[in-house]
Amino acid sequence: MPVSLPPALDLSLDLLRCPTCRTHRLHPGRGVLRCPVGHTFDIARHGYAGLLTGARATSGDDAAMVQARSRFLSTGAYAPIREVGARLAADAASERATVVDVGCGTGYYLAGVLDRLPGARGLGLDTSVRALRSAARAHDRAAAAAWDVFRPFPLADGAADVVLDVFAPRNPAEFHRVLRPTGRLIVVRPTPRHLAELHGRVPAMVTIDPAKEQRLHRALNPFFETVVTEQVEYSTPLTRPDALDLVAMTPSARHVNRADLNGDGPLPDQVTVSVLATAYRPR
Repeated sequence: MPVSLPPALDLSLDLLRCPTCRTHRLHPGRGVLRCPVGHTFDIARHGYAGLLTGARATSGDDAAMVQARSRFLSTGAYAPIREVGARLAADAASERATVVDVGCGTGYYLAGVLDRLPGARGLGLDTSVRALRSAARAHDRAAAAAWDVFRPFPLADGAADVVLDVFAPRNPAEFHRVLRPTGRLIVVRPTPRHLAELHGRVPAMVTIDPAKEQRLHRALNPFFETVVTEQVEYSTPLTRPDALDLVAMTPSARHVNRADLNGDGPLPDQVTVSVLATAYRPR
């Protein structure tokens, strides 16, 4: 039985452009989105649009990573991060804004922005179909679509009032193209102190390159200028299951030996959360 068009996807349909043609708008069919030339893209029964075609995406969280992230985020340990991202977005946008979350994961941060902006609509892009299943249900005004951040986005020029990027890869040229001239890019990224206690106990965890901030500035500077930067840093308590989920939800999960974590070895009972959140305006 064909999948009907999810209401949130219908709400954001005018933002989308055919990934193959790059210019034509997409229209709903029986369980698909279709451009006038005839290219079709499935609407998954879980509610997201499968726009990613051709070569495989660069990466994508697997089921175990997504489940761990959902469990950990449900504890509220990262709620201050969601709050600062939502506040920076709300400070720069009207209540009826269009918000695009690139590398949206489960939609946790996008939902926070939409809660702050009662009339806004959101669209999350991610490569992980497992994460998109959650993102498509994260908020009644949040649509979700499978896409790779490193490819030209299947979005119209100047479609977004806010582009949100939280712990995700970046494509500065595409961010600039899809933002309105008055729009804002919100980037949240970890500092070298982020999860320091876990790094001390789990040596295989990926560390933060000290030069990461300089690289970010060089990449964004041709397209954006900084409006404001806020640092969020605090300690949060961890149960052992929380600590295991925190490791398992990050890219470090691909490097850590799970057998090492499943023993009785010590894990920290609290961890430092340390991020920088910056709002940028287009040049």
